[in-house]
Amino acid sequence: MTNAVLSSGLAIALAEDAEMLAALHDRELTRETLAALCEAGFPANLGLLPAGEAMRDAWRLMAHAAEEASAANPDDLAADYAAIYLTGAYGASPCESVWTDDDHLACQQAMFALRDIYAESGLAATDWRRRPDDHLVLQLLYIAQALRRAAGREAMGKLAVMMDEHLLRWLPDFAERVASRCDTPFYAVLQRLTFLWCERLRDLLAERLGEPRPARAADEARLESADRGDPIPLAYLPGAAPGW
Repeated sequence: MTNAVLSSGLAIALAEDAEMLAALHDRELTRETLAALCEAGFPANLGLLPAGEAMRDAWRLMAHAAEEASAANPDDLAADYAAIYLTGAYGASPCESVWTDDDHLACQQAMFALRDIYAESGLAATDWRRRPDDHLVLQLLYIAQALRRAAGREAMGKLAVMMDEHLLRWLPDFAERVASRCDTPFYAVLQRLTFLWCERLRDLLAERLGEPRPARAADEARLESADRGDPIPLAYLPGAAPGW
C-alpha cells in the first residue's frame, strides 16, 4: 500500500511545468526560446491541463502571445523583462517580502522563512543578494524540487502549506499589477497563466490530500498573528547545499 498523493509520472510532469514557468520568469527571452515554445505548442505541452473557462482562456491567450512575441521586436520584450524583474519600474516586485511586509521592504521575514523551508530539503539560494530566497523563480523551483523528490502525503502536505503561507499570498497581486502595467502581451499573459497554474496545482493537492484549502481570510489572520514577533535573521552559508 502506498501513501502517494500523486503518481510518480504526474509528479514529474508537474515538476517540469514548474521548471518551465520558472525559466520564463528567470531570464530575458531570446528568439530561440520563443521558437522552441511555439514548436512545443506551449502552453498545451504543460502536464497540468486547464480546468475551467478562466484557465482555458489563459492557455489560449498564451499560445497566441508566444506566436506574436516570436515576430515582435525583441527590444520590447527585453524592456518589459527589465521593468518587471530588474528595475521595479512597474511597482511589482517578484519577491514576496515587498508584498507581505508592513513597510513593503525587501529581504524581510518571508525571505528567512523560505530559507528555512529550503534548508529542510537541502536547498539554498545561490546568491541571495542577487536573487533573494523569496523570489518568484526560487519559489517555483522549490515546488519543482518538492514534486520530484517525493509525492507522499507528508511531503505534499508541506508543499500545500508552503503555497498557502507564501506563494499564493502575493502571487495574485503581483500577476494582476504586472498584467495591467506591462507593454507586451507575452508578459501580461505569462503572469496570469503562472498564477492560474499554481492555483490549479494547489486545488489538485487539496483534492488528493482530501483536505479543503483554508479560507483566505482565516489564513491571513493566522499568519498575521504568527508574524507579530520580530524576524530572526539566519546566517547564510554559501555552498552548504545545492544552489539554484
